Amino acid sequence: MIKYLLFVGSGGALGSILRYLIAIYINKKYSGEFPLATFFINITGCILIGLFTGWAERYHFINAEIRVFLITGICGGYTTFSTFSSENYQLFQNNNFITLSLYISFSLFLGIIGVWLGNFLSKI
Repeated sequence: MIKYLLFVGSGGALGSILRYLIAIYINKKYSGEFPLATFFINITGCILIGLFTGWAERYHFINAEIRVFLITGICGGYTTFSTFSSENYQLFQNNNFITLSLYISFSLFLGIIGVWLGNFLSKI
């Protein structure tokens, strides 16, 4: 059990650091109302989960330790669904209903497409 906690924790740390660096970069380049950094991170996180699960199914080389490191750890630390929810709540409180609707719709639709794409790419 301790071994798995270390795999999840180290993957989570890497994913969180990556999320932080990407958010800083995007927020320096973009200053609009739409929460682009979180949106980008959530979509690319979905693609990563699709790739990792697809590779695990295709190649059968991803053992339990690597799986929890990549999927639970890195992807769990990288994606930002709690931030996504908080940002939507703020958009709601500020009566930004159009941005709220677009953000939720695009995130869900492209997230599902991202998982499919990652899984598809893992099989090429």
